[in-house]
This record gives sequence, C-alpha cells and structure tokens, in this order.
Amino acid sequence: MGGIQAKIVKTKVDKLEPGDILYDTEIKGFVARGLPSGKVSYGFRYRNAGGASKWFGLGLHGAITADEARTLAKKRAGEVADLRDPVAEQEQARSEAKKEKLSGTNTVNAILDTFVKRHASKLRSQDQIEHAFDTHVRPKLGAKSIYEVKRSEIVTMLDAVEDDAGPVMADRVLAHVRKAFNWQAARDDEFKSPIVRGMARTKPKERARKRTLADDEIRDVWKALESADVPACYPRYVKSLLVLATRRNESSEMNSAEIDGDLWTIPGERYKTKLDHVIPLTEQAKALIGAKPEGFKGNAWFVFSTTEGKRPFSGFSKAKRELDAAIAKIRKAEKREAMPRWTLHDLRRTARSLMSRAKVPADHAERVLGHVIGGVRETYDRYEYVDEKRDALEKLAGLIELILKPPADNIVQFGAAK
Repeated sequence: MGGIQAKIVKTKVDKLEPGDILYDTEIKGFVARGLPSGKVSYGFRYRNAGGASKWFGLGLHGAITADEARTLAKKRAGEVADLRDPVAEQEQARSEAKKEKLSGTNTVNAILDTFVKRHASKLRSQDQIEHAFDTHVRPKLGAKSIYEVKRSEIVTMLDAVEDDAGPVMADRVLAHVRKAFNWQAARDDEFKSPIVRGMARTKPKERARKRTLADDEIRDVWKALESADVPACYPRYVKSLLVLATRRNESSEMNSAEIDGDLWTIPGERYKTKLDHVIPLTEQAKALIGAKPEGFKGNAWFVFSTTEGKRPFSGFSKAKRELDAAIAKIRKAEKREAMPRWTLHDLRRTARSLMSRAKVPADHAERVLGHVIGGVRETYDRYEYVDEKRDALEKLAGLIELILKPPADNIVQFGAAK
C-alpha cells in the first residue's frame, strides 16, 4: 500500500504490509510502519528546536495497542509543543540509568587503579603518578563516582595542592589526572572528563626550574635535618641527593644489592635513560649509606627505609614539610628572611653547579648526572669514565665540606638562589 493517511486504528494496522507506512490524520507525526519482519512499529516523528528530524519509538503492535500508542504519541506531541526533545530526554535518561548502575564500581579510586595497572605501570614515571594520586587525588575524590566529579571539585583539589606543594606540583597532578580521565573517556561512552582548558596554574616556561641552593641555604638544610621531626633515614637520604647528584627516587630506592665495593649501579629499568648508571661512592657517600639494618635477615635491603630495609622510603611530602618548618624556625630565630621555596630536585641541580665551581670538566659533570653526551659512540660501556666520575664526586664532596665548615674568619657566600 505504501504511504497511507488515515486514523491509526487496529483494523488499519492489521492490514499493513512490510514497507507500508500509515500516517495518522489526527496527531501530526504519529506513524505506524510495516517492518520487513512482518511486525508493525508505532512511532512519533518530529523536528527538534534545531530543525533535525527525530524518530521516537513507541512500541510494537501487539506489545501495545493502537489506542495506547496514540496516547503516547499525544504526550510526545505535547512535549515537542513545549520545545522539548523527547529523543534527547530519553537518551539522557538511559545514560543516567547506566551511570547509576556503574557508579558503585566506577569510582575515581577504581578508575585510577585500572589506569595504573593497564597504562601507568608501563611508564618510567609510574612511581610519580601513583604518588600524585595517593597523596593528592584519592583523599579528596577517591570515593566519588566518576560521573559525579565536578569541575569545581577538580579546581578545589588543585588549589589545595598549590597551597601545599606549589603551582608546579598542582600542574603535575592535573596532568596525571587529565591523562587518567581521558583514558577512561575512551573506554566509557557515558563518561565526559570534567577537566577543561584554563585549569593549569603555570605556563610551560615557568615550570622549567633553575633554582640552586646558595651556600647558606645548604648549611640551613643540613642544620635543620638535625632537629626536624622526620624519620631517622630522612637526613641521610636528603644529603645523598646533593652528595651523589641523584634524582629523588633513584636515591630513595637504593638497594644494597646494587652496591659493589665503592660502586653503586642504578639498573636501567629504574633510570631515566634506560641504561645502567654507575656512581662511584665517596667516603662521604659511604657514611650516608650506613650498615645493614639490625635484625634484617635477607641479603638485599633498601638503604633508606622506615621499615628496617623491607621497603624504600616514600613519605616525601610530610617529611619535606617538617624539614621546611625546621628551616623556617632556624631563620626566624636568627632574624633572617624566610628561605625561598625549594624542592628536593634542586639539590641535584645544585650539585651540578657546585661541580662547575670545583673546576670539574663539564662533560664529566654531565656524566655524573647520567646525561647522554652528544656525539659519543653508540657502544655503551657502563664502566667507562668511572675514574673521571669518581674524581668529580670527590671534588664535589670536598666543596660541600668546605661550605658546611668554612674557615671561621672567612665565610664566603658563593652562588645565589635563582
């Protein structure tokens, strides 16, 4: 029959063949269609406020009657007259129902766990990502459903990070969370990340730190480590960052199994260049490493540990706050200005600066830091330049000692905070 215009009633519907369409003459847009399967579908066709054609399925003939379909069509027509969009509202309701069903399992904590397992675990920065999540994200948002996280909550969380650890750390946390949320959005049709442009606290050029510690600041750090309320291993750990010019996690995860005589080899799997990095240990460094923890029964232990060698030290934020508080107390008592904000990584940068002051050749200083020197041959020998690195670190140790114990009548301030 093709297209027919008539009031949709059971007798008319029963006669529809596949491909036939019956347009109701009383309710504009109310339609009955003959399907290829032989069944008949009721629907309501309309245009939304944007002019797009929409089809709202009302049900199959047999599951509902023609009169029931008419009642539904009349209701949809009223909604359209009120400038509503029945199809969009239906899709939204289904989406909300699905979110409600998933909300109990798709919490922020659950998504972060999955992200770390499937993605972050393959990255060199896994420890930093997990630390950011555990310290700044989970305590604030962990228990919430990902579908309920609002932009304002992200901003409030970042405000707290900025107040606690500075704007650069806030941006790092933002970057990790953005990556995790985008990763989830690619797998979840219902999830839209609440993170938008404009949430960053700094610009890329501002995040490139150039801070080095001046001599008096190095002395303040060492003095504060004697009184700060920190774990017993923390003073040795902090000092190692300057004495060995290492990154935070490289020293914190130092294991006795990596030490052979006076050589410490950081394995490639946990080093930035993915190559083994050998660091000669000066007498100053050996004193920081210390002996095997009393009572430890294994043959390999973590040098800087609060668990008697079982696990590496990890309480960076809390201990750093205590150290900063101790430094502030010292400076206040001596009526000096507060120490400008500094990070543990600034000690590595300071070590590089001190090696230059100690007349260490630039290439040798860069090798101490594990930087790849441009133009070197492709064959890699991890023991190459060990003697040069040892000489550089001994000169660094000598200069640090001179800074810490300058001649009483000749205290000279070298360098400046940048």
